[in-house]
Amino acid sequence: MTAAPRWGLFGGSFDPVHTGHLHAARAARAALGLERVLFVPARQSPHKLDRRLAPGPRRVELLELALAGEPDFVVDARELERAGPSYTLDTVRELTAERPGAPPAMIIGSDNLRGLPRWRGVHELLDLVVPVVVHRSEHPEELLVGLEGQLEPRELDALRAGFLRLPPVDCSSSEVRGRLARGEALDDALPPGVEARIRELDLYREVDR
Repeated sequence: MTAAPRWGLFGGSFDPVHTGHLHAARAARAALGLERVLFVPARQSPHKLDRRLAPGPRRVELLELALAGEPDFVVDARELERAGPSYTLDTVRELTAERPGAPPAMIIGSDNLRGLPRWRGVHELLDLVVPVVVHRSEHPEELLVGLEGQLEPRELDALRAGFLRLPPVDCSSSEVRGRLARGEALDDALPPGVEARIRELDLYREVDR
């Protein structure tokens, strides 16, 4: 039997980090009893090479602001230090070598499931981690439709076992960027201090990024 994860990783662009990210990480921490969650901002997603991101150091700064007061949540900027696109498999290989023992939990949004078979080394990746699929669907099984034949049955079972439902939240990084560019109110979409810092840095002024 595989040992239960003691730590997790949460990768993504975090462009910018928003309260939905924190809700997902907190839910995974509570559900699995994780001692630590590493937030790993990507230099560039290999699946979104045409999108320009805010500078890495700025995204890290905003993440650190968002995670203040959450000692179990830590920013790991290793992907920003690598040239080229960021591949989750490379990061997981490094982290598991540094932290031998129980496999890590990998937090993944349900919106990424459809493209999961295209991830580099996806079969090795799913062997190295315990997936935690955060979603807001009343019918999570539908999230796996179309993945049969692309992923192995045991991999689909692992994804299914990792379903973690969150309360509905109307929040995404693209929506936040659009609202910032249009000068609209963000309500509680951003963690404390993050919106003020974004405006100080004059980030996300353009709607079409």
